[in-house]
Amino acid sequence: MDAENRVILNCGGIRHETYKTTLKKIPATRLSRLTEALANYDPVLNEYFFDRHPGVFAQILNYYRTGKLHYPTDVCGPLFEGELEYWGLDSNQVEPCCWMTYTQHRDTQETLAVLDRLDLDTEKPSEEELAKRFGYEDDFYNGHVSRWMKIKPKIWSVFDEPYSSPTAKGVGIVSVFFICTSILTFCLKTHPDMRVPIIHNITVRTSHNTTAWTLDKYGTNAHDAFFYVECVCNAWFTFELLIRFISCPDICDFVRSSVNIIDFIATLSFYIDLVLAQLASHLENADVLEFFSIIRILRLFKLTRHSSGLKILLQTFRASAKELMLLVFFLVLGIIIFASLVYYAERIQVNPQNDFNSIPLGLWWALVTMTTVGYGDMVPKTYLGMFVGALCALGGVLTVALPVPVIVSNFEMYYSHTQARAKLPKKRRRVVNVDVSEVRRNRNRNRTAANKLNIGKLGMGTKLGRNSCASTTNMTADEAYAARWDLSPNPKPRPIPIIPRQATAELGYLAQPRLSLTTQKVLGTSDSTGLDKDPLPPVASTRPRMSFDQSVMLNSESNGSRRIPSNP
Repeated sequence: MDAENRVILNCGGIRHETYKTTLKKIPATRLSRLTEALANYDPVLNEYFFDRHPGVFAQILNYYRTGKLHYPTDVCGPLFEGELEYWGLDSNQVEPCCWMTYTQHRDTQETLAVLDRLDLDTEKPSEEELAKRFGYEDDFYNGHVSRWMKIKPKIWSVFDEPYSSPTAKGVGIVSVFFICTSILTFCLKTHPDMRVPIIHNITVRTSHNTTAWTLDKYGTNAHDAFFYVECVCNAWFTFELLIRFISCPDICDFVRSSVNIIDFIATLSFYIDLVLAQLASHLENADVLEFFSIIRILRLFKLTRHSSGLKILLQTFRASAKELMLLVFFLVLGIIIFASLVYYAERIQVNPQNDFNSIPLGLWWALVTMTTVGYGDMVPKTYLGMFVGALCALGGVLTVALPVPVIVSNFEMYYSHTQARAKLPKKRRRVVNVDVSEVRRNRNRNRTAANKLNIGKLGMGTKLGRNSCASTTNMTADEAYAARWDLSPNPKPRPIPIIPRQATAELGYLAQPRLSLTTQKVLGTSDSTGLDKDPLPPVASTRPRMSFDQSVMLNSESNGSRRIPSNP
């Protein structure tokens, strides 16, 4: 009884033996529905074979035995998830002691997905990938790709992907040069030595009732050379922006990009300044309009296209937004508390040189103190105020220091993954999932009909004997083997024909296995024509089956003198 309840499972060459009742503990799974009709059952070895990971299967079988699912640390997380999905188990059943280790791969996958969106790889995409990206996939498969469709991805890669080709590198160097020149020009033209004074000739009346003229410095303007340099730089920015807009894969994504918005606004501000300089130059506060030209400083963010480190830095701040908001919240909370405390602490004692005349002034002092800057323009002068100042400094150090490690760890995580991806081989061998039975069927179709054999269908309950070849089908030897052993990756259960016992009883004997020609000669059941006779005479259906070993022993005991009678 115990032997009938046991089952042998061969997973990846390692055999496991357990009880069938153990596999029934978790219903609706692959192991709980094992039957001998499955294609992966080997009747010769009396075992079920699964070509899966043996190390993971040990933990899965232990889950059936103990009811606790543990994660093996020597396998990757996606591999473990794939094995659980194959065996029909829920990944959420992992024990709490292994949950943190098990879910680390999900964080890694999210990080890799972010790096994919940042487009840090320099691998050249295939033509099919370009067709999908630029939206002419149907034309590509139909073979109707126009010249513009072929040129458009090349133009985009030259102006937007600096490391895609030598030409793109040259364009990237030119773009960086104009960006740096524009920023440098914007800064230098505000220096007093780089500006030209505006002089007016003024006529005045002297004390002797005569008139004279004098020169008066009315103001200063930037040198004309800066204007021409800015014209050349903005001409390049305008040309680059138009080319990238025309050749972009998706206009909506291009318009929504923050870098493109900054580039457009900075370029537009230059032309607005030209118009305002002609129309509003006579106004008194015309210099206020130059404040909007500060937007051109934001062109520095365009350098993120040329530096993966800047992309990682911006992504780090984006990923650490919660920690940064937490830092700002604690800073604001501490600033309000310590500004109020120092205001009242300085008013308790006599202090004629009190710098804290109001709480808003104390807010500035608290901000400078908590961020450990300390300008020294406002200081407490009473002992109680000094004590509040000491608490404010300590609280600021702790507040600023706590979220910083999280931000640093995020940057280290993105940077390490970026370096690891850069060292990966660009071309990796792909594993092709081949259906063996399908390949054999395609190969056998090309063979001639002369090589075909008439092989009967094999299966449990097939009636063997005179009429064993009554139902045959035209199959080659390879097809018969593939039909007997399904070698496909996802084997399907084999249909097993079953003949009722009543039908065999009506024939006068039980279905018995066919004997080979040599065995029939030994037993004397073959005539001179080579055709096999019935190995046993007709008996009642209640007679027990005689095995092949019993028939051989019976023949050996008779020493060849006793022969098994044939059918009349």
